[in-house]
Amino acid sequence: MNIEELYALYLTYPSIQTDTRKLTKGDLFFALKGPSFDGNEFAAQALDAGASYAIIDDGRYAIGDRTLLVNDVLKTLQDLAHHHRLQFDIPFIGITGSNGKTTTKELVHAVLSSSFKTYTTEGNLNNHIGVPLTILKIRKDAEMAVIEMGANHQKEIASYCEYAMPTHGLITNVGKAHLEGFGGEEGVRKGKGELFDYLRQHNGTAFIMSDYDYLREMSQGIPNIYTYGTQDAEIIGNLSQTDPFLGVHFTRGFEGDIRTHLVGSYNLPNVLSAVAIGTYFKIPAEKIRQSIQNYLPSNSRSQLLQKGSNQVILDAYNANPSSMKAAIENFAGMAHPQKVLALGAMAELGITSLQEHENLVKEIQKYPWKDVILVGGDFTHIQHPFHQFASASEAGEWIKGKYENAYLLVKGSRSMQMEKVLNYL
Repeated sequence: MNIEELYALYLTYPSIQTDTRKLTKGDLFFALKGPSFDGNEFAAQALDAGASYAIIDDGRYAIGDRTLLVNDVLKTLQDLAHHHRLQFDIPFIGITGSNGKTTTKELVHAVLSSSFKTYTTEGNLNNHIGVPLTILKIRKDAEMAVIEMGANHQKEIASYCEYAMPTHGLITNVGKAHLEGFGGEEGVRKGKGELFDYLRQHNGTAFIMSDYDYLREMSQGIPNIYTYGTQDAEIIGNLSQTDPFLGVHFTRGFEGDIRTHLVGSYNLPNVLSAVAIGTYFKIPAEKIRQSIQNYLPSNSRSQLLQKGSNQVILDAYNANPSSMKAAIENFAGMAHPQKVLALGAMAELGITSLQEHENLVKEIQKYPWKDVILVGGDFTHIQHPFHQFASASEAGEWIKGKYENAYLLVKGSRSMQMEKVLNYL
């Protein structure tokens, strides 16, 4: 079966599923493989559960004419997404970066949705499976698409661009994230820069945080550039408040203030980018303002929560040296007499991991804290004077009943599941 024939089936059955546990009647089931599973083995189960067809790449699991045999299921999924993408002549905005991708994507989507029918990445489905699935959920009524692109090695963003074909793009920042896969900081820059490479080659438009010299350098040669920042940009905004929520005052390109429900001064570039994109696409200023002010963070990202008498900044979806430093500096600057750090270890740092955890301990020691709690990973392999626990649950047991009227920052890599600490407050 060629891609045009499969696309005709997709138009009849436009819902795609890769997990039989989430399958609904009429879905097309793509039997993907993973490190510990083979989706081909679930083809019969998917058909029994009501799938219209199962796309497989192992002939041993063929069942009549409702299983469609292809050479590679993942490649077929991506090719199908590319074919679907070719049907649209609308802005496709690609977003990548070391930190802030998902928050930026959510803010941009909120702003664009105020005036356009906009489709975007759900949650953080931003990998080699999530990106094509996102594209295949875009319907013919779309006026805008926002595609989040995550990566942990070089050539990954470039591969997404081949089938997402972004017309516009934004790199939030380039920091110390996924150092192991990228092969160091220069590798991160090269990998994230693949989005700009594509825009440069395809007459695209880049949105640039003008404060970051490296983004200005990386974007050279892109034919269309729109800037935002705290100075020398088309959209200029600066912090008007940071405790507890971020407020932004604009002095160029946008009038007035925006008061958000986001915690952390490090979210300033995310807000500025959403304002810039909304302004670029001529969305009225008041719609932009209301969209951002009404946005409520979720999923353990920049959330301020009340737990009994204690307040908690929950920013535990992920962590790397750059985001950890920014979060600690922001928290240290907040006015509160009882500040507690509960930090989980950072993952995917390769040979730099021990050094980066030691650097973080030095950063913590710059400031006064009521308590510092470090959890798991390479925190257990370095010397430090703080409370040490193997897991978030162990840390939570120790915390239980200990604090009243305290202010806690809870952050760590996804594998540490630091949000579990909240169950004990």
